[in-house]
Amino acid sequence: MFAEEKEYKLNLAGKDIIVKTGKYCGQANGTCQVRCGDTVIMVNVTMSDKAREGADFFPLCVDFEEKMYAVGKFPGGYKKREGRASDQAILYSRLIDRPIRPLFPKGFYNDVAVVATALSVDPDYAPEILAMIGSSVALSVSDIPFAGPTGSVLVGMIDGKYVINPTLEEQERSAMHTIVSGTKEAILMVEAGAHEVSEEEMTNGILFAHEYIKEIVKFIEDIAADTGKPKKDVELFHIGEDVEKDVRDYVTENLKAAMEPLADKVAYNDRIQAVLEDCREHFAEKYEEREQEVDELLYKMQKEIVRKNIIERSARPDGRQTKEIRPIWCEAGVLPRVHGTGVFTRGETQVLNCLTLATISEAQRIDGLDDSEDSYKRYIHQYNMPPYATGEARNLKSPGRREIGHGALAERALLPVIPSEEEFPYALRLVSEVLGSNGSSSMASVCASTLSLMDAGVPIKAPVAGVAMGLIKDDASGKVVVLTDIQGLEDFFGDMDFKVAGTKKGITAIQMDIKIRGIDKNILTTALAQAREGRLEIMDKMLATIAEPRESLSKYAPKIITFKINPEKIGEVIGQGGKTINKIIEKTGVKIDIEDDGTVMVSSANIEDCNAAKAIIEDIVFVPEIGERYTGSVVRIMQFGAFVEISSTCDGMIHISKLSTKRVERVEDVVKIGDKVEVEVIKVDEKGRVDLKLVKKIEG
Repeated sequence: MFAEEKEYKLNLAGKDIIVKTGKYCGQANGTCQVRCGDTVIMVNVTMSDKAREGADFFPLCVDFEEKMYAVGKFPGGYKKREGRASDQAILYSRLIDRPIRPLFPKGFYNDVAVVATALSVDPDYAPEILAMIGSSVALSVSDIPFAGPTGSVLVGMIDGKYVINPTLEEQERSAMHTIVSGTKEAILMVEAGAHEVSEEEMTNGILFAHEYIKEIVKFIEDIAADTGKPKKDVELFHIGEDVEKDVRDYVTENLKAAMEPLADKVAYNDRIQAVLEDCREHFAEKYEEREQEVDELLYKMQKEIVRKNIIERSARPDGRQTKEIRPIWCEAGVLPRVHGTGVFTRGETQVLNCLTLATISEAQRIDGLDDSEDSYKRYIHQYNMPPYATGEARNLKSPGRREIGHGALAERALLPVIPSEEEFPYALRLVSEVLGSNGSSSMASVCASTLSLMDAGVPIKAPVAGVAMGLIKDDASGKVVVLTDIQGLEDFFGDMDFKVAGTKKGITAIQMDIKIRGIDKNILTTALAQAREGRLEIMDKMLATIAEPRESLSKYAPKIITFKINPEKIGEVIGQGGKTINKIIEKTGVKIDIEDDGTVMVSSANIEDCNAAKAIIEDIVFVPEIGERYTGSVVRIMQFGAFVEISSTCDGMIHISKLSTKRVERVEDVVKIGDKVEVEVIKVDEKGRVDLKLVKKIEG
């Protein structure tokens, strides 16, 4: 049951990656542990004995398991047990899934599960990269059919130089955060965030990463050769020759005619559905038990026709040219009470983005594989796609992996242009509501978000636009066509979904998925150059609606005043049991947040209330400075001088000799109780007693 433990080591860019197989998890089809530094990831893969009944897709399930013990933490909440996967874990699961999915055989419908468990995490050694490598190792040594291995790396760029698998400190200084996966022949997946890097810098970074991917692939091939199991001979779904011949003879010409380019999506789909239904009805009796074969073939034929039209005639389903973008219109400021709104419409894809501003205390607290106890996000982007966006009638569900992934992509695209907390002391929540979808709603979310940020008056560093690129690669002729602004059919039937977002200056985010065995430098270069043309054209349409951030925030957005006090005075502002601060809040109606370093943030819908609260706080923490002048009231008179209240917490004394440059017989000859006076501080002793001199009386 348990195999002998074997250990393998690869030095990659100066860091040792250690893989262990055997010893643990003997009942899994394939297993391994991958370690780099103190990060240890265990990956197990399993496969069902038979194909899933009635399946018409490959049922691959990938999970990344966050275990809080990996970083010495208790899970948050009352149960103190890991529950639903966090958004970060879901994003890691997607990263593992995307490069391996195209490498399973066509017609392979057995359930396959990949589970990556974080056993120990060192922030300097990214767990997601080791999980991606581990999935390739576990599948390669297993008996599960798999056309890998794949390799995966994180590439950064610091001072113009590329760095493989940078540490946490290096990532903070890096101009890009790009995860690249591939085989030894080609690139399969890219997931990137960047600070406006050029297309050339991004291309070179991806190609730089691929050289190290080749090393990882060779390393895994050697492991599989040494300890791997023979691959199982599984039964693959196939279309019978009789079905293939009969259906093609009956429907080919009608389907070609129905799939002639047409700009009207509804009419186009209606034409195709009529032909498909006629074909199914025609063969319903003859192939009563083989409907799936008929449906699979009809799908295959649609794919062939779309691809042939594009390759041979440059004829896209809606009649556009290869670089042509669908009609665009935009709106900003469409909802009265929302702090910022934007609508971006491109063809049938339409997204409404709504922005909410709040104080930093509303930022999202993060409970994950992070060594920080108080990690938080002040900028959040969320994406929702209800069924009506595609004309479907079904129940609403909580956000799935796709929605979380699209929200994260849009968030990453906009992050480089969001002003810092010092520049703009607000938490920001953007929510993209997809109102209609026919391709690239994630990039439409980026565009709509830019509109709502500018509508809200957020001082973004530059507007961001995004576009989705597609690819049709014909193996027979070797011809390649790159498509700008792909719609749904071109995504389903094409070979690539390549989303690129950025400013006029450069790229801020990329997400690339390949359905074939990878792409080369020429395709990558062409796609990025064409994407730049497309996003700049889209941006011009956006800026025609709103050219720059509005000068002021919405009247419904909170107004925030930020200032500093002496940290030693924080206790005086809060008071015993919060009595003092609650009194200020009750009196002014504001919200007050105080950081440990003495930063005070006062927020309210009314700026006058903010100023009033600030004045009260400054009065509480008031410390007089020698040489400074203050205005106060005479509150007490003694034979030797007058006491002046210069703040609610501080009195100072004017000695009789300091009331005038001339001799004064009686204090009352110069000032009386209640007089308003301007005074200057001349001394503050070690006990905090303040000596003043009279500058002038204030009449009235």
